[in-house]
Amino acid sequence: MLSRSNLHRLSDESILLSNEDLAVEIALLGAELRSIRDSESRQWLWQGDVGWWAARAPILFPVVGRCAGSELRHRGYSFPAEQAHGFARDLAFSVASLEDDSCSLSLASDDSTRARYPFDFWLDMRFTLDGGRLWQTATVTNTGSETMPASFGFHPGFPWPLPSDSAAPQEAYEIIFAEAESAPIRRLANNLLADRSFATPVEDKRLPLSPALFQSGSVIFDRLSSRSLWFGISDQSGIRIDFPDCPHLGLWMLPGASFLCIEPWQGYPCPEGFQGDILEKPGMIHLAPGESFSRNMGISIGSRLSQGPGNRPNGPPVRP
Repeated sequence: MLSRSNLHRLSDESILLSNEDLAVEIALLGAELRSIRDSESRQWLWQGDVGWWAARAPILFPVVGRCAGSELRHRGYSFPAEQAHGFARDLAFSVASLEDDSCSLSLASDDSTRARYPFDFWLDMRFTLDGGRLWQTATVTNTGSETMPASFGFHPGFPWPLPSDSAAPQEAYEIIFAEAESAPIRRLANNLLADRSFATPVEDKRLPLSPALFQSGSVIFDRLSSRSLWFGISDQSGIRIDFPDCPHLGLWMLPGASFLCIEPWQGYPCPEGFQGDILEKPGMIHLAPGESFSRNMGISIGSRLSQGPGNRPNGPPVRP
């Protein structure tokens, strides 16, 4: 049982939330999840390695993936977009609310964001502990006066092997989807979505994992049926991920590294040859002035295969 003396802590750099089952740390920089520990103090989140991938669980906004030509185009103007996945992960968020087992962090547009993305927005990131599950809810609001296109993605990295069986080979692991995934997958070509599709490596609902699967880079599901999956070894505790309103999914690792990123997305990288306005980029949500959209991801730690994937709540618990 976790000590109740550390139920929550706010420092200049991070927030700590905990209950009897989990303790999580969230950085104010980028509203990035930095740690997930269970009641045995086992670490279930990748802790970063500058030799491989230094991040842990960045958020992706206002785009997912890279923009063609490393620029975002709107109404005949070009805006710099050199790095993948937008800029929110590099900006400091403000604390909007803080409770024992939940918090909200927020980011508002300003002159620096408008120089890269010419729209006014409000981004709220809420983290809620619910027993052995952590919910993350991203809410994007158009605070401007014109239609705003936006994407959002989660990008958590997990240790591979997991702490429940750290001596197991990576090839012993698999992902089990809630639904059969028969649609072709997509790959990247020069960091953009390749024109061609590829036969799915999923066998009914099961995806056998190995570093070889990622020799050609990310595995992208742009016609996803499932809204839940399980990652682990069949007779061991694993991780269940629910993404009830994210229609796309990316899987990524670097062969030789000991992490796996499981990334529920709204949107995906620019297709090869795309040269249109950001309003025309596939996978974007279009928000009228004053409108919002939310995307949720639940991470259940220590989940057994017999417990899922399957039906689960459509989002975090509603608090009075």
